[in-house]
Amino acid sequence: MPFPGCRSLKKHISKHRKNNLKKKRMEFWREYVVKNNVGREFVAGGFGGTAGIITSYPFDTLRVMQQQSGNASAIGILKNLLAKDGPTALYRGMAVPLASVGFQNAMIFQSYTIFTRICSPSNSSNGPPSLTNVALGGLGAGALQSILICPVELVKIRMQLQKNIDYFSKNKRITPMNLAKSIWKNEGIRGIYRGFGITVLRDAPAHAFYFGTYEYLREKLHPGCRENCQESVSTMFIAGGLAGISSWIFNYPTDVIKTRLQAQTSSSMKYKGILDCTLKIIKEEGSIVLWRGLGATIARAFVMSSAIFPVYQIALRCFTNN
Repeated sequence: MPFPGCRSLKKHISKHRKNNLKKKRMEFWREYVVKNNVGREFVAGGFGGTAGIITSYPFDTLRVMQQQSGNASAIGILKNLLAKDGPTALYRGMAVPLASVGFQNAMIFQSYTIFTRICSPSNSSNGPPSLTNVALGGLGAGALQSILICPVELVKIRMQLQKNIDYFSKNKRITPMNLAKSIWKNEGIRGIYRGFGITVLRDAPAHAFYFGTYEYLREKLHPGCRENCQESVSTMFIAGGLAGISSWIFNYPTDVIKTRLQAQTSSSMKYKGILDCTLKIIKEEGSIVLWRGLGATIARAFVMSSAIFPVYQIALRCFTNN
């Protein structure tokens, strides 16, 4: 017969071992990101992306629904959605980008850093790259991340719009994973990557504006900060938010077309391609359709980017003991 308290002692020892293992893992990752220049931007970008998606996702739902709707306003769509499905409807489909956004943003910031260094080999390792090279780095990062973001956004859009009618009618509970499997089964890789071309056309120039605007504004708001990295959190907040707005305003019509193309299913193909979609929606709804939902998008862009950049910069400085 075991001594009294033997079980509690075993639990205590087990808990102590788990805590030690957790500390060792944390020490390993901290050592990795401090010593490895590649790892810092990757991990910090993951933290920033997660913060951005959590704070801005309701605006994204309104943006997608407004792009696909008639002339309904964002306020009208919001009231109708809350009355019909409740506040949780604003977060419908968030599991898809949330599951991937950490890796996605980590990849964006890491690839941006790599492309920027490639574009400015003559710069010293301590000096900041020129704004032209920053924009080129953003261009390359945006094009590369389209490989990951295209399937993610396709599933997200279908979830937000509940567009896959045949599949939804057979299943009461729909999850992003089940929907992705259904698209793959019925449409193959061509279906899961529908809208890839327009995604590249949207994201490559958008990220050039994104990073270029951020670096320009942070220097204007806090002169010398690109050299010494001593800007305040408020500078990161404002520069990040305005950078997000500038990137979306420039590329918004492209995003509207992308939403229309990705909302199609194999059984309801209305548009043959990018040009056909553009001409048809302008003919049917007027050129104003290319800017529908811009208000919700600007609000989302500011909220998301004003969270991403401060979290990214603070995490990066923690890793480098700065």
